[in-house]
Amino acid sequence: MASVIRTQVGIVGAGPAGLLLSHLLHLEGIESVVIESHTRRHVEERIRAGVLEQGTVDLLNETGVGERMRREGLVHHGIELRFNRQGHRIDMYELTGGRAITVYGQHEVVKDLIRARLHAGGQVCFEVDRVSVHGFDGTSPRIRFTKDGEPREIACDFIGGCDGFHGICRPSIPDGALRFFEKVYPFGWLGILAEAPPASEELIYSNHERGFALLSMRSQALSRLYLQCTPEEDLAQWPDDRIWRELQTRFETASGFRLHEGAIVQKGVTAMRSFVAEPMQHGRLFLAGDAAHIVPPTGAKGLNLAAADVRVLSRALAHYYRTGSGELLDRYSTTCLRRVWRAQHFSWWMTSMLHRFEGGDGFDHRRQLAELDNVTSSRAASAHLAENYVGLPFDPPGETS
Repeated sequence: MASVIRTQVGIVGAGPAGLLLSHLLHLEGIESVVIESHTRRHVEERIRAGVLEQGTVDLLNETGVGERMRREGLVHHGIELRFNRQGHRIDMYELTGGRAITVYGQHEVVKDLIRARLHAGGQVCFEVDRVSVHGFDGTSPRIRFTKDGEPREIACDFIGGCDGFHGICRPSIPDGALRFFEKVYPFGWLGILAEAPPASEELIYSNHERGFALLSMRSQALSRLYLQCTPEEDLAQWPDDRIWRELQTRFETASGFRLHEGAIVQKGVTAMRSFVAEPMQHGRLFLAGDAAHIVPPTGAKGLNLAAADVRVLSRALAHYYRTGSGELLDRYSTTCLRRVWRAQHFSWWMTSMLHRFEGGDGFDHRRQLAELDNVTSSRAASAHLAENYVGLPFDPPGETS
């Protein structure tokens, strides 16, 4: 017989969405239990996004988990768009009235959130398997799983489905209850982590005739770099020296820009897609983060959308427990999807402007260059990019919960 854990909110997934939701609920006096199939070490070490919007930074600071981010994060006031072998800086700070981004790895955010939850006595259960969700159509949801071979069950009022694109929560919703919108891109990113100081203090997005490239970083000593490639790229065909040659080519400028090279300590290929599930809720099961939507990483929105989702959800749950009203919970999906679709548009726009598409011709490339020229020479166009890149306000008109 399964041992039963009683809590108010059961959360599937100890990524940034699930952990931040649990943390925000704790601050509202709401109990939760988080379960995760992987080990703690795995979730703390998997390298993912690294660009935090201003709103995400503010949220982490306001809720007491931003101390290490303030100390170690890299605050950037601009980005560079590079094309025709020339760099063009977008001054986001000036264009947005003092807003910026912070480069701080997603795995570092996860470490901070795990530490905060455990310090507060929160329950985060790693290395579980056979997870399933039940009863969310009614008033008594259940999460069943095994831990160390023993069956267990969480009895809760609500379930937070924060278990990512490949998790079990979204597929557990009955057929026909959701609509799916998806766009699969004909390319991927070959990403590397290198023990080399970044060659720029800010991110560089490069449109090159051989394909897109991105210069990012994780610290003053670690560079994170990406090359456009095929989704099925064979890493065996990409020894380190070939990667560095291709990166140097795609970032070259008329003035002789050179990357700092060093040992490559990690490499991998990420396919690119846009995906949205609507609605983001069914009964008492609420999807958040990658379980509900995926964006191509060009716009740096994945982690930030997850933070926005759980902020809306935690406020709606707090309202329910204070008043007994489910009004804000009923509006959860509508509220989140407005931001999600704006982020989808921005990410698609950045992707289509910067990448080479298979079968494209000279016309397509010239059109991209004209668009980049407009973005970097028109203040209005630059402001549009800057405002979306640093992140929409968390409470724009019509979105306050």
